[in-house]
Amino acid sequence: MALFDFLFPLNVYKFRVHSLSNGLNNFITLQKNLIMILNYIHWNIKPEIFTIGEWGPRWYGLLFALSFVFGYYLMQKFFKKEGIKQEVLDSLTVYMFLGTLLGARLGHCLFYDPSYYLSHPFEILMVWKGGLASHGAGVGIFISLYIFVRKEKKPYLWILDKMAIMVALAGFFIRMGNLMNSEIYGHVTTLPWGFIFERRHETLPKHPTQIYEALSYLAIFILLYFIYAKNDGKQKRGLIFSLFMILVFTARFLIEFVKENQVDFEAGMVLNMGQWLSIPFVLFGVGLLFVTTRKKIKLN
Repeated sequence: MALFDFLFPLNVYKFRVHSLSNGLNNFITLQKNLIMILNYIHWNIKPEIFTIGEWGPRWYGLLFALSFVFGYYLMQKFFKKEGIKQEVLDSLTVYMFLGTLLGARLGHCLFYDPSYYLSHPFEILMVWKGGLASHGAGVGIFISLYIFVRKEKKPYLWILDKMAIMVALAGFFIRMGNLMNSEIYGHVTTLPWGFIFERRHETLPKHPTQIYEALSYLAIFILLYFIYAKNDGKQKRGLIFSLFMILVFTARFLIEFVKENQVDFEAGMVLNMGQWLSIPFVLFGVGLLFVTTRKKIKLN
């Protein structure tokens, strides 16, 4: 009994020291976490540029429009160099706009949530609610450009090479629009450039995958434009387009690894929908690059 009385205060002392040590460690950890969170980028930009009542133009819409403005300027430069009339460019712009918008919207509805949109078909028309898929836009552009070249009696790859440069730049603007909407971001990260998307009620920093993609597309645009300019537009037909397919969709495939799933059914998939849809584009680009660089044939 005397021994217990002697040891008990010692045990209480050890318990108090241990508790104090744990409390101090927890406080230091909390302090570090707070410092880390404060060092991250708190993103709380309004999607509207300004508002009048409940309506206001959005940054996404502006950036989407800028992609067409700069694209029009580039195509005008290309066409002028080849002595092609302005009326042809104006016609191409209409085909591109319709192909991009319809393809992107239908791609989102059919690739990512077909059951909902097939049971609510009128909501497919409600583009302002959001939901545009880049893979669908790609398919829409291919179809619209095919119709265009048939009408104008031009080689298909002739227009695809030029359009690839424009679309790479457009991808930069559109992904920056996604950033302004605080959408399509990545998983939790401890990297110092992580974004806390407060408008989406996020409390932890996430990968700003919009920026990753935007910078990738900008770099691809610079490379493709450099190839075109260096060769004075006389590079092998299909070269620029094949590089575009490989580089853009490889970048998309890789970035998807750190991006959050867009729809619930992707949770159990080894690769998400964006990655599965990117694979055929990459393979097509590789095949076309092989043909254009190894064989001396006319590709129309």
